[in-house]
Amino acid sequence: MLPAMAKTYKVAMVTDVGGINDQSFNQSAWDGMEKSKEELGAEIVYLESNQEADYAPNLETLYDQENDLIWGIGFMMGDKVREAAEINPEQKYACIDMFYQDPPENVLGVNFKEQECSFLVGYIAGKMTRVNKVGFVGGMDFDVIHRFHYGFMAGVMTANPDCEVLVQYAGAFDDVTKGKSIANQMYQKGADIVFHAAGFTGTGVIEAAKENGKYVIGVDMDQNFLAPENVITSAVKRVDNGIFNVVKDLVEGNFKGGGNVVYGLAEGGVDIAATSSKHVPGDILDEVNVLKKDIIDGKVRVPANKAQYEELF
Repeated sequence: MLPAMAKTYKVAMVTDVGGINDQSFNQSAWDGMEKSKEELGAEIVYLESNQEADYAPNLETLYDQENDLIWGIGFMMGDKVREAAEINPEQKYACIDMFYQDPPENVLGVNFKEQECSFLVGYIAGKMTRVNKVGFVGGMDFDVIHRFHYGFMAGVMTANPDCEVLVQYAGAFDDVTKGKSIANQMYQKGADIVFHAAGFTGTGVIEAAKENGKYVIGVDMDQNFLAPENVITSAVKRVDNGIFNVVKDLVEGNFKGGGNVVYGLAEGGVDIAATSSKHVPGDILDEVNVLKKDIIDGKVRVPANKAQYEELF
């Protein structure tokens, strides 16, 4: 008699509005899905959301396809994922960037300490600026992006208390033109380094850096490939690792819903880009490595919001 075949797990995800090829947040999530296919044998599929109204129908479509685990990618999908989980208690769900209060037993929130990697790239910006003026471009104005924002500012101020930080939110994760316009204004005001945490909107920020011959800091993935002479580092958020780890738990029978997991520097969930040494001087990277250890050891406190930032600076 032939041995029973191991179960093939079906895992699906719904993108946020930036789309699967945003070269940032959603693409990193899909990289984690593809790793799950390659290393765990999972069957994978995605549906793209062109607008917020697509979230619920996309989740419903994937439920109808009888997937073992359905992902929502992004904070903005959090409530829709929870609603779907409550309607379909036998279906497992997980959501990136959503910290749930008392979630159903079939849903898991997967979160990151974005403030930690943002602090490190902020420190680099504070050390490398030649004019004591840098910029931050946020996507949507909510908690996840606040962690990028205030972590970055704390890093800048730690490295260079005399540095000015220009800040503007684009109000969208999928508006390249808006990102480019905001960054152009910051460069015209004298900033020589701009950090974006704006998903696909941020590709416009990178375009502006190229056209102005200025430096830019990427987000989520190592974005140096988009502008090798301009992207000096990136605040890398390992959404791919978060996806893979949860799928691995699923395959091994260890999926734990009804709560949240948080990945920071200590867990390998955030870091600076591997390509940072192309542009960032070695002595600054040495200082960054010391800061990493100090953050992990609790010696350096990194703010995650405005109130925490104002307590420190």
